[in-house]
Amino acid sequence: MNKPKHLRQALSKAVPYLQANPDKLHVFIDNGSLVTTAAPSMSWEYRYVLNLVIEDFSGDQNLLMAPIIAWLQVNQSDAINNPELREKLFSFEVDILNNEACDISINLHLTERVIVNSDGSISSVMAVDEPEPPEEMWTVKHG
Repeated sequence: MNKPKHLRQALSKAVPYLQANPDKLHVFIDNGSLVTTAAPSMSWEYRYVLNLVIEDFSGDQNLLMAPIIAWLQVNQSDAINNPELREKLFSFEVDILNNEACDISINLHLTERVIVNSDGSISSVMAVDEPEPPEEMWTVKHG
């Protein structure tokens, strides 16, 4: 599964708080499942909830959410473009610690495809890459 690592990198690059405090971002995979069909190929799809926990966050929460949405537009565009899936794609909870800081837990319902190709007795297994977003998608400025 590649999406958790890629999202962590994108957030670390886009959110100054996480650049300065990388140990405050925790990433978990919950409710994972693997879906395959009876097709001749052994290809499958991972389905899981990616849980991001950001501790002691004191910045503008909008500047945290914007790069996640930008990342989802590229890496989970099927759900963004489907009204039914979009409703369940992104949820969050916030524990307000004091007047300046909070803990934020974000849940993203993600999928990843894995393609298996067979050539006789040799099989190759390859995760399907998402397209790379333009560089400017990751820069969020406070306005």
